[in-house]
Amino acid sequence: MRPDLEIIQQWIEPGSKVLDLGCGDGSLLHYLRTSKNVHGIGLEIDPENIQRCIGNGINVIEQNMDRGLSNFQSNSFNTVLLTQTLQALSKPDVLIDEMLRIGEKGIITFPNFGNWKSRLYLSSKGRMPVSKFMPHAWYNTPNIHFCTVKDFDALCREKNIKVLTRTVVDLEHQGSWYMKAWPNLLGEIAIYHITKETAE
Repeated sequence: MRPDLEIIQQWIEPGSKVLDLGCGDGSLLHYLRTSKNVHGIGLEIDPENIQRCIGNGINVIEQNMDRGLSNFQSNSFNTVLLTQTLQALSKPDVLIDEMLRIGEKGIITFPNFGNWKSRLYLSSKGRMPVSKFMPHAWYNTPNIHFCTVKDFDALCREKNIKVLTRTVVDLEHQGSWYMKAWPNLLGEIAIYHITKETAE
């Protein structure tokens, strides 16, 4: 399992209902089902990944997330997952609203484009970064909305979203005290556990 998935699985309660948006080959849902008795459904658009999900016995729906999640009832899941996909969506803010409509909590991971490596590349070369962290050129990247930790924090405040936990890690998914101190500058991958803010 990917290291970021190892981190977020700790926030998912045993026996809960989980919707995984962009579930890939279903490996996380398979792990959650076998280790935590989680009832999971995955959304995926890639035909090969859908076949892998089916082969793993995962309930999967072929669906383009940019068309919304209106086919799901409100409050029908305990947790909705969106891992490493936020930056590739046409309307990420709308999808976050939908996640918290249909799920009690959401877990979102995304690359932090405010990381010092990206800043250094852009300031020294004057070009959009291409690296292990961001391996695509500007004209063929799937990333259409570049987001930083500060951007996401601001969005949560604007939408009255409560951040239950925020973790930032490097590409090896290791954290440190200095990443916690300067998450926007040093974190390469951001991992958020969120829910709707409720009135006191």
